[in-house]
Amino acid sequence: MNGIIIVDKPSGWTSHDVIAKLRGVLKIKRIGHSGTLDPMATGVLVVFLGRATRAAEFVESADKEYIAGLKPGISTDTQDVTGTVLTTSDASVSAMELSEVIPRFLGEQKQTPPMYSAVKINGKKLYELARRGIEVQRPVRDVYISEIELLESGEDGFLLRVVCSKGTYVRALCHDIGVALGCGGVLSSLRRVRAGAFTIEMAYTIEDIIAAVSSGNIQNLIIPVDTVFSGFPSVSLGEEETRKCINGAVCKISGLPDGKYRFYDNSNNFLLFGEIKDNMIKVIKSFYDFYKS
Repeated sequence: MNGIIIVDKPSGWTSHDVIAKLRGVLKIKRIGHSGTLDPMATGVLVVFLGRATRAAEFVESADKEYIAGLKPGISTDTQDVTGTVLTTSDASVSAMELSEVIPRFLGEQKQTPPMYSAVKINGKKLYELARRGIEVQRPVRDVYISEIELLESGEDGFLLRVVCSKGTYVRALCHDIGVALGCGGVLSSLRRVRAGAFTIEMAYTIEDIIAAVSSGNIQNLIIPVDTVFSGFPSVSLGEEETRKCINGAVCKISGLPDGKYRFYDNSNNFLLFGEIKDNMIKVIKSFYDFYKS
């Protein structure tokens, strides 16, 4: 079994819980995901099966889109509503006041990972230290936030649409916005609606997947791995070029500009993601197990 399943992760499950469940349901050993979601979060978890796990790094590095709840007037040790309350404020925040501070958080940002995160310091995960009451200095990381859109406002807070780079903590963003507002702020809900090219409309619940396995229709839920690279142009190779590529030999190709491409054989079997430079094919990641000779 090779390919990708987009899972709509339920609240209360860790990303590891999802993988453990699907490993048993699908009876597959080689399985993984890209882009961990916190237990309280829901939405797009891209799950890779078999040889497709080789593509996980490309989705992990892609931008993500979230629908996030922001609750102002409170701060917690986890930077979300599940944590222990540290401060509260009676100050009210209007949609206009929020809109005025949002532009500060667009573009390149320096972000400090929350203590309750899986980031490792000296071999120890931060959340393990936090649970023991230990707080340590965390190196800031460079992130990029391309969009923040205010979708809704109400008595319980605000709903934001956030598009951001790999490594961005939306919890930390809500905390930082709360600091900028002068009253604190926490993440009250989080739903990932896109990871790279994969959207929530493509996602299935755990129950959907179990039902598909029971009915023998699981293949209908699996997406081909080349979907990961759908933003790049495709190249069809002839028999000799295909043979050279799958055998690791030097492979020349002419008539195409330098750049990254999806490569297929003449029967449209996906072979590899690679780069053409000076009329030579350089393999970035191979998927030869999908090739049927």
